[in-house]
Amino acid sequence: MSAAVVAKKTERRDPPGRAPRRRGRGGRRGLADQATGWSFAGPSTLLVLGFSLLPMGWALRLSMTDSDLVTEGQGVGLDNYRTLADDPVFWKSIRNTLELTALYIPASLLLGLVVALLLNKPIRGIAFYRACFLVPFVASAAAEGLLMAFVFDKDFGAVNGLITRAGLPAQGFLDDPSQAMFVITGIFVWTQFGFNVVIYLAALQDISPEVLEAAAIDGAGRWRTFRHIIIPSVRPISLFLAVWGLIDCLQFFDLLLTSTKGGPVNSTITIVYYVWQLAFEYFTAGYGAAVAYALFAGSLVAIVIGLLFGRRKGFLL
Repeated sequence: MSAAVVAKKTERRDPPGRAPRRRGRGGRRGLADQATGWSFAGPSTLLVLGFSLLPMGWALRLSMTDSDLVTEGQGVGLDNYRTLADDPVFWKSIRNTLELTALYIPASLLLGLVVALLLNKPIRGIAFYRACFLVPFVASAAAEGLLMAFVFDKDFGAVNGLITRAGLPAQGFLDDPSQAMFVITGIFVWTQFGFNVVIYLAALQDISPEVLEAAAIDGAGRWRTFRHIIIPSVRPISLFLAVWGLIDCLQFFDLLLTSTKGGPVNSTITIVYYVWQLAFEYFTAGYGAAVAYALFAGSLVAIVIGLLFGRRKGFLL
């Protein structure tokens, strides 16, 4: 048989551009690889499913009862969800959560990027400065709430002490309904923006020095370099941090518990704190589970919209 005939038969068997078909031995090898992978990932997957899906199912069932976590309770159908529409504290907690989100996300992103730009320089003691901004993030939020409640105390707080020494009137801060949300948001930004600093710093260090040098050679100043190189480079990171910040705001609880406890006059109550109050202070766990599911639905919609917006605008790959 000539070489041309052999080549022609080979081309017919394996057309160009198509991967060679797997033989039986390769298929068994793939199954063995999958089995090995699942043997490592399987236990963790089962734990995640067990600690997430099962409690979610139990909470859904609980939301359709009048349980107080002591007795089993009677089924009430969707009555708990219908009650949400006429609950003023529920809507107040939603407004407060949205206000917290609107204040926190822009402030934490802007402050994180500015500090990251300042720390992205070869200065002496840079590692120490970076650690200083990260310490509030890794510290206990409950302890930070207790500390800030003392610092911003209207009678004996250190901040009011400095204000009165400067000849200015003392402020209510956490005891003033008109100021409490702004103060608690500022504390929240201080405790969390160190994470944004670390992520932004990693993104800035990933920008090629050649690109920055080429911009400098072309005559681009600091503002143009920031606007046309740095901002587009950190745009996907900003979307990630915005979604992360949204999740943090929707889960905002421990700092609130040890500082204002939702007061004064529910001026700082958030939806997660309201769920905790319903379940463990008022012992209306069934209604609290309904509020928690309303939070879950709203969070899911908000996160999906944010991700779709980011993909459409080119913030995501």
